[in-house]
Amino acid sequence: MVFKRLLGSLGVGGPTVDTVLDPGAARPGGMLSGRVHLVGGTVDHDVEQVALELVARVETEHEEHGDGEGVVVFDRHVVGGAFRLAAGEETSLPFAVPLPWETPATELHGQPLGIVLGVRTELAVAGARDKGDLDPLTVAPLPAQEAVLEALGQLGFGFRSADLEYGRIGGTGQQPPFYQEIELTPPPRYAHQVNEIELTFLAVPGALEVVLEADKRGDPFADGHEGHGGHDALSRFSVPHEGPAGPQDWNTLVDGWIQELVEHRASYGSHAVYGHESGYAGHESGHGDHGSGYGDHGSGHSGGGPGIGTAVVAGAAGIAGGMVAAEVVDEVGDFFEGDSEDEEG
Repeated sequence: MVFKRLLGSLGVGGPTVDTVLDPGAARPGGMLSGRVHLVGGTVDHDVEQVALELVARVETEHEEHGDGEGVVVFDRHVVGGAFRLAAGEETSLPFAVPLPWETPATELHGQPLGIVLGVRTELAVAGARDKGDLDPLTVAPLPAQEAVLEALGQLGFGFRSADLEYGRIGGTGQQPPFYQEIELTPPPRYAHQVNEIELTFLAVPGALEVVLEADKRGDPFADGHEGHGGHDALSRFSVPHEGPAGPQDWNTLVDGWIQELVEHRASYGSHAVYGHESGYAGHESGHGDHGSGYGDHGSGHSGGGPGIGTAVVAGAAGIAGGMVAAEVVDEVGDFFEGDSEDEEG
């Protein structure tokens, strides 16, 4: 999308910007590449720098104002600058910048998850800065993330929703001020124990940490409100990005995680209780880390194909307000335009 409206802080006749990302979905920890096309205005300009900001729509929870949404900048790269852009001159700046490992996935097998990310271009000319062109950013999950989601789909879990929550999961090396939360409905074998499972991925260069939270069903007679008699249980597991050494039965591995989470909460101790941090939806520090979790879950390969993971997100479009890929693109522009004053982080 070309940024054709006047750059307000640069005045009438200012340059225009069009950032074009290379085709295909990016992956966390990988490179994001493309080109920034600039067209000079009616007079010459000294461009000080051209920068790219990675921005996200994030759910916030304020004590006074209730739930809401905000724009969070979670990474920034300078991709050019210190050159003279002549009147009417056209130039193009190629770029290749690394995506943070914790960049949330926006799709699975081409099915949008309802997560809105964007790449915003900032142009600085003669001391004035203007944030112009905004392009949707599509991110596919890492192979290990995809394998976990595939396994959950094969185990009968269904997709309920996905969003980005402002806050931090304590006791982890989380870098962004938000985390992705994927809500899943349980299969019949777990339906009597939990209302839903909430899944968060925290990736670092060497491994993937999987945070699972069980919204437990409580005794309906405990306090007169069904579901309030239980506590949320939370636990963490980790696997290398390439998966455990040797053939791996992901279904058995992930099912073992779920069983441990919902059936053996007592072994976690009091640190497994869900909490809040800094007034936002987050998790208290001190949760026990249960290690890799794949030492004794057998071997073999699940044999899953690309279509199986779609079971997890089969209802994603309907759950996320009827969004399809094109509508997600439209929402990026609608949401971020003019929202710079609402940015967090």
